[in-house]
Amino acid sequence: MESQDLINISDLTTTEVMEVFSETKKLKDSLKKGKSTPVLAGKAMGMIFHKPSTRTRVSFEVGMYQLGGYALYLSGSDLQLGRGETISDTARTLSRYLNGIMIRTFNHQDVVELARHATIPVINGLTDLSHPCQVLGDLYTIIEHFKINPAKPKFNGLKVVFLGDGNNVANSWVEAAAKLDFSFAICPPSGYEPNKQIWQASEEAGAHISVERDPKKAVADADIIYTDVWTSMGQEKERDKRLRVFAPFQLNSSLMAKAKKSAKVMHCLPAHRGEEATDEVLDGPTSIIFDQAENRLHVQKGIMSLLMGG
Repeated sequence: MESQDLINISDLTTTEVMEVFSETKKLKDSLKKGKSTPVLAGKAMGMIFHKPSTRTRVSFEVGMYQLGGYALYLSGSDLQLGRGETISDTARTLSRYLNGIMIRTFNHQDVVELARHATIPVINGLTDLSHPCQVLGDLYTIIEHFKINPAKPKFNGLKVVFLGDGNNVANSWVEAAAKLDFSFAICPPSGYEPNKQIWQASEEAGAHISVERDPKKAVADADIIYTDVWTSMGQEKERDKRLRVFAPFQLNSSLMAKAKKSAKVMHCLPAHRGEEATDEVLDGPTSIIFDQAENRLHVQKGIMSLLMGG
């Protein structure tokens, strides 16, 4: 893998995306067989968290342990960043101690700057702009459920429909559509579309992406129906307004009745049950949300192995 960092999916080549999937399969298969894969033995990764997490922290920490390495949790209060030290000085210092950095934060530019000054790999664990590890894990989950070869994945126009806010997860889906041969449609209220620059860049790269305003039309030809919370961290003051605006986009049994019976339901979690999706759908037979959650572990192990294993 030629890329040193994983900041956005758009930074990876299609070949590198396939490398991630191939490495993921190898490591996941080994784990299921009880075989040890200490490819990062003796190495340490710092995990910087400015946003709380369940899946990100546990999957990265356990993943490093399973790869033979050590994960060091660093909250905002654990670092001098909160007391005025620059990102560049932090990056240079941590590069002397660690073999890699994962950061989960608000401002995407902070991750870009961290990677610019670090001499070790930097992995974006989530920003307000993108969530590449989540979507790579989601794609691997689709590969498994649709029995696609991870080494040379051919999605053959498979359609992913995203209901709701054009948030960081949606932005990473738009970027992924420029790398692989699936189509992506988002169904948001007016004014809640994905990032314009990301959308334009993916269109110019040949991505099959579109906007559909009617949820019933959107799900009718979907292979994957994806939703996410309507109010993300940092948007709490908008919650009441968002609940009103997004109410028609709830994923429920009535809407699922309009979809293909073979359509799978995905959600990156955590879910605000009863808001963006009902229990009946999230816990129903077409839901693969916990397979997604599990594959965060396996895909991130693949990413860490490729970036830090050299």
